[in-house]
Amino acid sequence: MIKTLYKNTTIAYTDQGKGTVVVLLHGFLENSTMWNYLSPVLTKKNRVICIDLLGHGQSDSLGYVHTMEDMADAVYHVLHELKIRKAVFVGHSMGGYVALAFAEMYPDMMKALVLLNSTSRADSEERILNRTRAIKAVKQNYVAAVRMSIANLFSEENRERLVEEIEWVRNEALQTPLQGIIAAQEGMKLRKDREVILHFAPYPILLILGKKDPVLNYEENKEQIDGTQVELVSFNDGHMSHLENKLELEKTIVAFLKKI
Repeated sequence: MIKTLYKNTTIAYTDQGKGTVVVLLHGFLENSTMWNYLSPVLTKKNRVICIDLLGHGQSDSLGYVHTMEDMADAVYHVLHELKIRKAVFVGHSMGGYVALAFAEMYPDMMKALVLLNSTSRADSEERILNRTRAIKAVKQNYVAAVRMSIANLFSEENRERLVEEIEWVRNEALQTPLQGIIAAQEGMKLRKDREVILHFAPYPILLILGKKDPVLNYEENKEQIDGTQVELVSFNDGHMSHLENKLELEKTIVAFLKKI
């Protein structure tokens, strides 16, 4: 991992390969290791940068609220340091929220956008309540709350099929500090609706959804791209397409990058 200082806070990232720059942004309770399967495939023809977002992986926390704009600014800091002017952004779940915030703040740096099991819409009132409950639960029993939240990301049938993968994700998640968890949840509660980007962005956008995603309702999520040029790819599983639909995801992203 390479480390840089952003606002006196350590941000960790990897930088491999040559070609079109592809920035991979992990989700909540994840870190850049979530891309361990995908990045070797992409580095064959692209320069791939995986960033640990604030309070996750080897990146430190900045406070007790990490807004999506804070996280996007930290991403900008890394790219600016590397003198990168344009990139394709692939964001999983919360990483997608960060990529959308980045797209709003630095539109000229966007070459293309892939939202993986993510949404451009703000949290519903029910979702905000759930996040508040989750913060309370993780403060009371950190290990139990993290372990439970990971299993709930996979479609029900995959919870038995992917026992080893789920345990690996749990172990990575349990390395996320309490402060990082709280700050990300608080930041996601505050995030704004950015559906307008899907309608007016001048660059290609790909939305990848799981039909049995327990976190993001498939039908509701499809609605956000009605009347847009956004390409939709749907898989038959849950929220963790990079593990539940590994090969299909590789093919989908490689094919998308070829078209850009």
